[in-house]
Amino acid sequence: MREGDKRALDEEVRSQDLEPYVTLRYIARLFKVLAVLMIVMLIGEIIAGLTAEGAASLPELIGEITQMLVLAGLMWGGGDITLLLIDAGHDIRVARILLGRINHELHRAASEKKQMS
Repeated sequence: MREGDKRALDEEVRSQDLEPYVTLRYIARLFKVLAVLMIVMLIGEIIAGLTAEGAASLPELIGEITQMLVLAGLMWGGGDITLLLIDAGHDIRVARILLGRINHELHRAASEKKQMS
């Protein structure tokens, strides 16, 4: 066992290699919940504007609707990007584990070859 390595065997996976991305998942959920809340607020604003001033409020509401939809879309996209970061992190961890196993196998084969000669 190499010094500083917390694994008993090179084939074992360290617990830190399997840590979940809990915080990033909460951030993704937060962005998506905020996007849904913005849409709910937009619907409430449309209803309030139409009941208060009727059709006269439409020009002002169109600007507000566009702004809120764009912002809600950005929030939803931020949640999706966060989920993409989680998937990329998993891919990096898998690659690191596989490279470690390949490295161990190469060192083991080289030491066996050295012992045979």
